[in-house]
Amino acid sequence: MSAGFGVRSMVAPLARVLVRTPATSGDFAAAGWRTPAPAALLAQHEAFCALLDSLGCEVVVAPAVEGLVDACYMYDSAFVTGAGAIVLRSAKPARAAEAGPAEQALAAASVPVVGRLVAGARADGGDLVWLDERTLVAGRGYRTNAEAHRQLAVLLAAEGASLERVDLVHDRGPAHVLHTMSFFSPVADDLAVVFEPLVPVTLVELLDERGIRRIAVDADEYLTMACNVLAVRPGVAVVVDGNPRARRALEAAGCEVHAYDGSEISLKGDGGPTCLTRPLLRR
Repeated sequence: MSAGFGVRSMVAPLARVLVRTPATSGDFAAAGWRTPAPAALLAQHEAFCALLDSLGCEVVVAPAVEGLVDACYMYDSAFVTGAGAIVLRSAKPARAAEAGPAEQALAAASVPVVGRLVAGARADGGDLVWLDERTLVAGRGYRTNAEAHRQLAVLLAAEGASLERVDLVHDRGPAHVLHTMSFFSPVADDLAVVFEPLVPVTLVELLDERGIRRIAVDADEYLTMACNVLAVRPGVAVVVDGNPRARRALEAAGCEVHAYDGSEISLKGDGGPTCLTRPLLRR
């Protein structure tokens, strides 16, 4: 890993992270947002960036792409490995144009591109989760398909890592976002937050094999993104404000928890703290 990029973990200390200023113009309804208040949207994003900075992260801010309202959810449009970035291709029509701006932002941050999904491959970063430094869990659902798994497996093999497929459920159908990280977020090497009713049996078995404990969230707090947790280092978590039971459970497990106001930037667009970031370097 270089000084400026390299990620093979979800919980190793987050040294450098890419974010994007939210767009304030565009078709929010078509993208599935509840229309946000523009000034509050920007203020909450700035506060979120300030929180990450206060926790020791170098925050690289890419400019807004007006019209692409989901582009602020940087986790989905590219994925960073130990060797560099893989540019993804979204299955969501409103996100189809995000790959180009994502690649430009990575270039500006001096992160090399080591691969791009091509042809029929479609994937969102929210379906891709490092379980350990050699194992990437990849959800198979409406946002990430089997051809993406095939192409990603080839790219990962070149750096000595493998892909483990887990099949997602239908849930509320293809129009609704369901990512692997909607119901599963590692917060330490041996601890993860989960919404158990949606966790695939294959993933449960992988967690059990590795001795990874699970903090289960309630159904009502699942709906307000209690499962979307960003680890800035092992046991130090950033969460959307407003899920007190999940927060107490994290703290009872020994975690340090930092909450931010995501009423506009997260809850109205269904994108939590992991979604808002593209980790560039964990070490």
